[in-house]
This record gives sequence, C-alpha cells and structure tokens, in this order.
Amino acid sequence: MRTDMERGKILIVDDSEMNRAILTDILQDEYDIIEARDGLEAIDVLSKDGDSIVLMLLDIVMPRMDGFSVLSKMNENNWIQNIPVIIISSENASLYVERAYELGALDYIQRPFDTLVVRRRSLNTITLYGKQKAMDGVAESQLARNSADKSVVINIYNNLLVHGNVDKGSHTENVAAVCEAILNNLGGISFKYKLSPADIQNITIASTLHDIGMSVVDKSVMTDDGERSESERRKHARLGAEILSKLPDSDSDPLLKRAIEICRYHHERWDGSGYPEGLTGDRTPIAAQVVAVADVYDALTNKKLNPDAITHDEAIAKIMNGECGAFNPVLMIVLKTIADTLPAKLK
Repeated sequence: MRTDMERGKILIVDDSEMNRAILTDILQDEYDIIEARDGLEAIDVLSKDGDSIVLMLLDIVMPRMDGFSVLSKMNENNWIQNIPVIIISSENASLYVERAYELGALDYIQRPFDTLVVRRRSLNTITLYGKQKAMDGVAESQLARNSADKSVVINIYNNLLVHGNVDKGSHTENVAAVCEAILNNLGGISFKYKLSPADIQNITIASTLHDIGMSVVDKSVMTDDGERSESERRKHARLGAEILSKLPDSDSDPLLKRAIEICRYHHERWDGSGYPEGLTGDRTPIAAQVVAVADVYDALTNKKLNPDAITHDEAIAKIMNGECGAFNPVLMIVLKTIADTLPAKLK
C-alpha cells in the first residue's frame, strides 16, 4: 500500500460524469484521480501535471477533442513515451481498436465496466510500465556514457573534416539541428517510424559525420567541375562508411551503426535517383533520409558554405517542389510543419 507521499495520479478523460465517477471509485484507494471532461482539458492537464501522471484512462468519442486527437498530441509532444494509456470506450469496432494501438495506447477496455478488470489491468499497466521505465533509465544512463565516449571520436573526425579537404564550418552543426527538429516532430505526423529518444539522440549525433568521407577524397577534385570531379565526390558516401566501419564496436554500437548508414545513404533519393546504390523509398534507412533533407536545406541556405546561397523560403520551396531530388513525402510534411522554426536553429 502506497503512502500519500508516494501516490501517483491517474488522469481519467471522459465526457460522461457518471463514467468518471465509476472509474474514480474503482481506483481512488491507491491513486489520486484527476478528471478531464474532454480532450482539450486532458491536454491542459498533461502540459501542467504530466510528470506525476502514472496512467491515463481515455475515452474515444468526446466533444471538442476526441481520444484519437489526444493520442496524436501526446505523440507530437513525446508524452506517449512516459504516460501509459488505456482506452476505455463503448466503441468496439476493430478500426477503433487498431487505430488506438497504432497511436500508442497500451490496452483497450470496453464499456460497460467490469470493476475487477479495470482495476487489475490498470494496476498491471502501471507496474509493468514502471519497471520498463526503470530498465530504460539504466539503458539511457549507459547510452549517455557511450555517447560521451563516441562524441570524442566524432569531434576528432569533424576536426579532420573541417581542417582537411573542405571547410564545412557550421554545416555539420546545422545539419544536426535540422535533423533533431525533424525527428522530434516526425512522430506527430506519422507512426510508421517508431524512434525512441535514444534513436533520436543517436541519429542527431551521427548526422554530424555524414560527410566524413570527404576527408579522404582527392583534393584536386574539389576545384574541378568536370565529370571526374563529380565521380570522385560521389565516392565520399562509400568512403565515409568504410572509415567508420573500422572503428571498434562499429557492428554493434547503435550510434556508430546509425553513422555508417547515414554516411553511405544520405545521397539516396525516394525515387531511386540518388547514389551510391539507387535505393527507392524506405529501402533507405530513415536516419539517412532525414539527414538527406537537412543536408540539402543547409547546403542551399548556408552562406559560409555556398556563395550562391538562397533564402530560407526559396530553399523550402525548391525542396518541396522536388528540385533537389525526391524525398520521403512524410518528411516533406514534417519539413513544411517546422519550416518557420528552422532559421533560428542555424549558425
């Protein structure tokens, strides 16, 4: 039995006062209950008190904002990763159930309520989720230590890149900033790519190595505009992956594995027109797809890198219109959504 100091909070979201009262009566002995009458009230509670909520019981059909919209907003704000959700609804169509699970709900209980079922499944969800978070905490701690170690390697290679064949300057930092913005908003647009906070961290860090292969490209081609120059430049994708593949643990370390796939595939395009392998669609890893968009955007707008740099609005228009190659349509939606925030992130 928890003490008052240890009691977590359960958020019950239902437009029916009677349903909220029944659920409160079932669960209030062990948890403090917060009630919301619709999705908008639920979002307000989550934004103010989300850290202390150990479970949400969520109805689907509600006025102003329904349960699916709440789940979408939770994904957009990364709340779904920290707050387990059980859907409690009278809707039993498979389409409703499937949609709820796709949006991150962990369980689905149909009304009318069975007191024992609601209580047991709620407590089980809270317990299992708590254990998983504890395990994730250990993993994240290890990830932080590993990332710190790998960051040293990354800094060394980035210095090699900056002071070697081509001065990229702020380009790698800008690419990382744009990647992070895209990744943090991808879950709110599509649930196809399930990226954890650790995945987002690794991809963002690894993105700074996307052009590391340029450090070993023949210097003479960097000022040559001919066919040989283009052919040699294209080798940097393969060369970068080879460089990183020689590092210890490159076949098992999550960060290095992301960096290798980013190096090799960040010039692939959605329609197969890219290089080095002409991959189409999601045959290109999502990490490399995100870096491809960020790389092109900064290459177009970075005055330190490109004397013929264009404005932010012009760059977004060119990318969206397919003038820089075909990109994942989902990433184009994300880019359009976050476009106005990007200039402030760049150096």
